[in-house]
Amino acid sequence: MALFLLLVLVAVVLGIIGVVAEGLFYLLIIGIVVLVAALAFIGVRWSRRTGRHPIR
Repeated sequence: MALFLLLVLVAVVLGIIGVVAEGLFYLLIIGIVVLVAALAFIGVRWSRRTGRHPIR
C-alpha cells in the first residue's frame, strides 16, 4: 500500500510540475503514465488478494 501511495504522490507532483513549468509538458505525460501504472498495480494486488479466501 505504501508503494501505491508513493507512486500516486510522484504522479501528482510530476503532473503539477508539467502543467506549471513551461516546456515541461512531457512531465505531465510521465505523471499520467505513473498514475496508470499505480492503478494497475493496486488492481492486480487487489484481485490476487480476493482469490485467496477459501469458499465456505
